[in-house]
This record gives sequence, structure tokens and C-alpha cells, in this order.
Amino acid sequence: SPRTVTCTIKPGSRKGPAVEIDDAGALTLFVREPATEGGDKAAAELLASHLGVPKSRVRLVAGQTSRLKRFAVDD
Repeated sequence: SPRTVTCTIKPGSRKGPAVEIDDAGALTLFVREPATEGGDKAAAELLASHLGVPKSRVRLVAGQTSRLKRFAVDD
């Protein structure tokens, strides 16, 4: 069954594409794309790359309009 990964997205970031993990293990994804223009897709691709899974296995399940997004990852 898919696992759920919750991430904070920082769209329009010059730092991106990058992934940071804080002390609590929370993921922050920095993407160059603005939130409105493919930011979710870019975040999903970045997360897939970070986890080492094909991007087809990562899908956004919650938080389409929020900075806090929940992805389902099929291992």
C-alpha cells in the first residue's frame, strides 16, 4: 500500500530544486516554479527523485492549494 509523505513546499525558490529535512524529519521541497505554474508537478518530481522512485509513483493527494502537501508514494 502507498505510504503518505507530507511536505512543505516553497515555490518560486531560487534555492530549488532542493530538499531539506529538519531535526523532526519533516521535508521541505524548494521548487523554482511558481505555485500556480506546475509547482505541484515539480514538487512531485523532486520528491520522487529524493526518494529514488519513478515520478509515476508519486501523486498529490491533499493540499492542492496549500503550501503543506500530502503525497502518496507507491513503493
